[in-house]
Amino acid sequence: MRFSKLYAPTTKEAPKDATLPSHQYLVRGGFISQVGSGLYNFLPMGKIVFDKIKNVVKEEMDETGAQEIQMDVVTPAELWKQSGRYDVFGKELCRFKDRKENEFVLGPTHEEVVVDVVRNRINSYKQLPLHLYQITTKFRDEARPRFGLLRGREFTMKDGYSFHEDEACMKKEFDVMEKTYTKIFTRLGLNFRAVEADSGAIGGSGSKEFMVLAQNGEDDIVVCQQCSYAANIEAAKRAPKTTTAEAPEANLSKFKTPDIVYSYSPLVNES
Repeated sequence: MRFSKLYAPTTKEAPKDATLPSHQYLVRGGFISQVGSGLYNFLPMGKIVFDKIKNVVKEEMDETGAQEIQMDVVTPAELWKQSGRYDVFGKELCRFKDRKENEFVLGPTHEEVVVDVVRNRINSYKQLPLHLYQITTKFRDEARPRFGLLRGREFTMKDGYSFHEDEACMKKEFDVMEKTYTKIFTRLGLNFRAVEADSGAIGGSGSKEFMVLAQNGEDDIVVCQQCSYAANIEAAKRAPKTTTAEAPEANLSKFKTPDIVYSYSPLVNES
C-alpha cells in the first residue's frame, strides 16, 4: 500500500481532556480516536504499533513454555460469586443481564474463568506446572477515565495464570516470569523498575509491579540507593530500627508570664 493511501487523520488541536503529552500525540498523530469516555479506537498506525508490542510479549512468553489461550470477555456472574469477588470489585465490575435474566459481567481480569477452564481437567501432578496466558480485551468501569490509554475503561491486557503441585514450584515460576517481564520491557526500550506491590483485589501473598519511570503517572515508588530494594509507596517497608540512642529530652524550666490569657478547645473523639 502506498503511504498516500494510509488512513491517518491528523489534527492540529489536542483534545480538551488530553493533559499528558502521550495522549495528545497519539490523537493528533492519527494513532487513536476517542469514541467515548475511556474508550478508544486504534487506527491503522496505532494498530501497527499495537501488534508489534503484542508480538514481543508473545515471543517472550512462548519462550518460557507458557501456552496462549483465548477466554471470553463475557463471564457468567456465578463464577465471580463462587470466588467471593462479585462484591469486592464494586462498581468497577460491569454487570448486565441477558433476555433470560441470566447475570453476566465484562471481565476485568480472568482468574475465575481460568480456574473453570482447568478444574476437573487436571488429573495428575504430571500435568503440572501449567502456565496459560492470553492477550485480550478487559473492561473496568472506571469512575474517572483519564490520561488516554493509561486509564481507560476498555483495554488490552496480557494476563497469565500458572498451576503448581507445591509452593516451591510456584516460586520458581514466579522468578521465571520476573526475568521474562524484564526481557519484554528491555526489548521495548523502557526505563523501568520491578517493585514490591500490593496485590489488592487480585489477592495473593506477594506481588511485584513493573513500573515505567515517567514524569506523569498516578503511582509513586521508593528506591534504596544502597541495595536493589524498590517498592510502590503503598507497599513499602522500612528497615528495622538499628539505633539504640534514646530520644533527646528537652531542658524545661518555669518562668512567669504575667498578663497572658490562655484558652483551649477540647478534643472530642466520636466513634
